[in-house]
Formats: sequence, structure tokens, C-alpha cells
Amino acid sequence: MEITAAVLTESQKEFKIQTVELEEPRADEILVKIVATGLCHTDIAVRDQQLPFPTPGILGHEGAGIVEKVGVNVTKVKAGDHVILAPGACGVCEQCISGHPSYCESFFTLNFSGKRPDGSSAHHSHGKKIGDFFFNQSSFATYALTDQRSVVKVSKDVDIALMGPLGCGIQTGAGTVLNVARPNVGDTIAVTGVGPVGLSAIMAAKAAGCSIIIAIDINDDRLAFAKDLGATDTVNSKTYPETAKYIRENIAPAGLHHAVDTTAINPVINQLVKAMKVNGTVYTVGVMKAGGKLEIDYMPFSLGISIKAVVEGDSLPDLFIPKLIQMYQDGIFPFDKMVKFYTLDQINEAVEDAEKGKTLKAIIRMPD
Repeated sequence: MEITAAVLTESQKEFKIQTVELEEPRADEILVKIVATGLCHTDIAVRDQQLPFPTPGILGHEGAGIVEKVGVNVTKVKAGDHVILAPGACGVCEQCISGHPSYCESFFTLNFSGKRPDGSSAHHSHGKKIGDFFFNQSSFATYALTDQRSVVKVSKDVDIALMGPLGCGIQTGAGTVLNVARPNVGDTIAVTGVGPVGLSAIMAAKAAGCSIIIAIDINDDRLAFAKDLGATDTVNSKTYPETAKYIRENIAPAGLHHAVDTTAINPVINQLVKAMKVNGTVYTVGVMKAGGKLEIDYMPFSLGISIKAVVEGDSLPDLFIPKLIQMYQDGIFPFDKMVKFYTLDQINEAVEDAEKGKTLKAIIRMPD
């Protein structure tokens, strides 16, 4: 079938809107008519080849839409169901069966290889293969193929166009707090980088009952917005580069129980480490450039302070995404306040606006 897709023809270039041939779903695959797809920082990182993916290729990994067709082996969903798409996982490795699909032993193969596990591609243009199955979906397109482990069925009473970002960026920030840090009521927490992931962590921390929630960034407008979403305090780290000292002198003299870093910048992470209580933990979710090294002062570790990397909020999407939707419906997780919609032919404008900080969370609507 012919579909319309935003194709990355080469690294560090704009996406090109093209007509592409997409195969029919195989026995274990699901064809989804994409309604809208969130634009994530990871899409931009892959565009710039900070993370490898073959070009020409179709990115997009926060898709949401309506099931169009299912293969004969599919039992989880049927045509007409509304679904959010999540990353691929094998379902059979030690990590998957123990409830941690974000750490699937085949995660990079399934989500970044640009092809099916058997090496085939489903997208073609003029007889040539196109890199696909990005995060097991490649949803910067009017239709996407995926499988049962990557679809989360949702009620038709929610706006499906809004829901795609729950499949990656938003569940990463919120899941890091709710699934991994699991703060007690009254705990203290800081979040560095108040983009969509960081703001999701802040909203989750508020929902969890944290008493002090510190937003740290260099953008005063974003810091003000973070207060609207639940931050109790803000710090401009450009004004106060010794962030840990400022926190201990002005906000939390005893230090912090938890911190979430979305920046992957060594000096920023070091400041969080210095701001922690004994046995506190810094959770890192940022994307570092290929070959980058995490460099940390050793002394704080003698106080039991630890650093833990978190992928996709260590979430079970079938359980966690409905929880986030319920929190949104209950008014305690207003992620829609971050969102601005763009049409597919405006995708490069959306990328530019995201890079310049003009838009927090861009969502790309597909043409009918």
C-alpha cells in the first residue's frame, strides 16, 4: 500500500515528505493508521546520528492511532481499536519476563536496527529498502507496522491524537519517579532540564507527594512553567552554576532524597550528586553523544550516594500508560499543557521550534 511518510534521507538533514510503499502486515504484525506522533529528543538525536539508525529511514516513536488490520496470529487487538505504540521488546529474555522490557536483551536490535528481526524491511521506495521499525513502529507516517508487544489498547473516550507521547518521553520522566525512585510522601527531589521528560518527572513528583520539587534549567520561562506544573522551587543554573551549594543554602539544607537528570551533562550531574542526602540517588535519563563518558567525583559515593541510569521509565507499558491516562483524567497529570500540534508537512518547523525551545512537546498530526 502507498503511505505518506517523513523520510530522513541523510543525517543532519531535514525530513522529506515522500510517498512510500508499505507491505501488508505479516501473521504477527499489526497495521495502525497513525493519527498523531509525538516528536521526541531521541528523534533529533538519531537525525544527528548521536544514536545510529540507517538512512534513508523513517523515524517517529511516539505514535498513536487506530488499528487498521491485524495478522492471523494477533489476539491482543482488532481492527478499530485505539492504541498507543511503545518500544519493541522480545518478551522472552530474562529482563522481559521479569517485568523490565525497557532493558530487553534485544532492545537495540528491535528498535534501532532499521529492519525486522529477520533482516527484512517493510518500507520501500522505487524498489529500494528504507530503514524502518524505528522503536518497532516508524510512526512519522500515515500508517505503521508493529506487533502485539508494542501496542497498548486505550479507551475511545480519550483524545487519541494527544496520547502518543505517553509511549516514550512522558513515560520516561514519570516512570523514573513513580516506578524507580518511588519517593515517599514528603521526600525531596530535583529535576535538571525542564523539557517534556523533566516536566513529566515534576508532575509525577507532585502526584507522589514530594514536599520539595526543584526545577533546574537555564531558561527562566521554562522554570516559570515548571512551577505551574508542580515545582515548589526553581534554580537557574546559569545564574547559580554551583547549584548544589545554592540548594543547600536556600532550599534543602539537609540535601535531597532523589534527583532526575535529563541533560546528560557531566557538570550538571556532578552538582546533583553534591546535593544529595546520604544514600540519595541520582537517576539519569538523558542521551549522551556517542563516545561520551560519565565523569563523576568519587568522594560522595562514600556516603552511599548512587547514580542509576533509567530507560523508558522502567515501565510495563500495558500497565503504566493506562495509569498515566487515569492520572491525566483525574487532573493530576496535565501533560496536555506542554503540547503544540503540527501537521506532517510542518515536521521540520516542529523540529526547529523544539530545538530553539519555542515548543515544549510537538505532536505531528497525520493527514486524514
